[in-house]
Amino acid sequence: MSGYHERNWEPLPMQTIKRVERPTTLIYDDQIKRVDERESGFNRARRGDFGERLSREVNRFVPKQPVSGALLWMTSNMVSMVDGLVASQEAPLPEDTALISRHIKELAYFLRADAVGICKLPPYAVYTHKFPKGNPIEVNHKYAIAVLVDQDWRTANSFTGSDWISNAMSFLAYSTSGFIACILAEYIRRLGYPARAHHARDYQVVLPPILLWAGLGEMSRIGDCVVHPFLGPRFKGAVVTTDLPLLVDMPIDFGLQDFCSKCKKCARECPSGAISSGDKVMDKGYEHWPTNTERCTRMRVGNKRGSGCGTCVKVCPWNKPYTPFHRGVNWAMRHSGIARSLAIKFDDLLGYGKPNYQDKWWLDLEEVDGVMTVPKYGAKNQREYEQDIDY
Repeated sequence: MSGYHERNWEPLPMQTIKRVERPTTLIYDDQIKRVDERESGFNRARRGDFGERLSREVNRFVPKQPVSGALLWMTSNMVSMVDGLVASQEAPLPEDTALISRHIKELAYFLRADAVGICKLPPYAVYTHKFPKGNPIEVNHKYAIAVLVDQDWRTANSFTGSDWISNAMSFLAYSTSGFIACILAEYIRRLGYPARAHHARDYQVVLPPILLWAGLGEMSRIGDCVVHPFLGPRFKGAVVTTDLPLLVDMPIDFGLQDFCSKCKKCARECPSGAISSGDKVMDKGYEHWPTNTERCTRMRVGNKRGSGCGTCVKVCPWNKPYTPFHRGVNWAMRHSGIARSLAIKFDDLLGYGKPNYQDKWWLDLEEVDGVMTVPKYGAKNQREYEQDIDY
């Protein structure tokens, strides 16, 4: 394996990103409490907290569009694959945990991951109870391997942010990252170490703190979401927790806290007004920009003019293709406060965040009572969605 340490083997140049001891978000580890999966926005909608209509719509807002429905079907079929038997004997592996970690990452990239990071599993990243029955959750593995998959720039560039392809973009990345995580977990179990996959249909862990500690992004203004330096918010992720000895990654700092404090484009364009344009707050043991979860859920689940909503992903200035021009701008944004201010201004002036309809490839279709129909309501300007939201 001569030269294996030195070569640049990651598809995105994460070796160019500044590494730091702790995430750029202020975190008091001893104050953060584990959360109950039943209290997520979608599960509260299922419970009826947001009204009768949303309690019905939450079960169809993804499958009502045939592409997202097919992807949901695939992801749901992977629920039984998250765990399995561990080989009775450990495989003869290198003693160097750096080699093992790079091997695992290479396997993830071989399986078509777009970004991979490793951290020690924070205890507060494990849910307390499982939806819907409230079964207690205990995950005692030492490490977490996070896998990110791009939601597709070309599609992101051609949709409005909240039209009929939105949920399909999410579940493209959910299903693919889940597929990769299930294979990684099974592979590690065959090496003789316990491992469990966590994906969109069977998470037992909360992703944002894992992504922060695994060096895959910084906390953003977008509702406790992590933004990656090259993918922006245009990804979804899955996780493998394991006891396989690994070398962990360090958190990163690419200037996002300064950028998000100035930009506020996601807050301005959010159809539901769920994203705050104000300052950070200290809440539940960590500092973040607050988000109105109910308003966000009402928009995503109750959207009558599309399937879900990804407007914040669409308009974020970090959501760009990986071209030579955008790589240069990205470098400047990561290294200069002046460049960040200019990028915020020119993102609007150059028309980024608007749909490029000429690249639209999907069909606007909606399943209603078992019959596929042309949607009654078509896509509109983002702000016009507000009148449709059931507050």
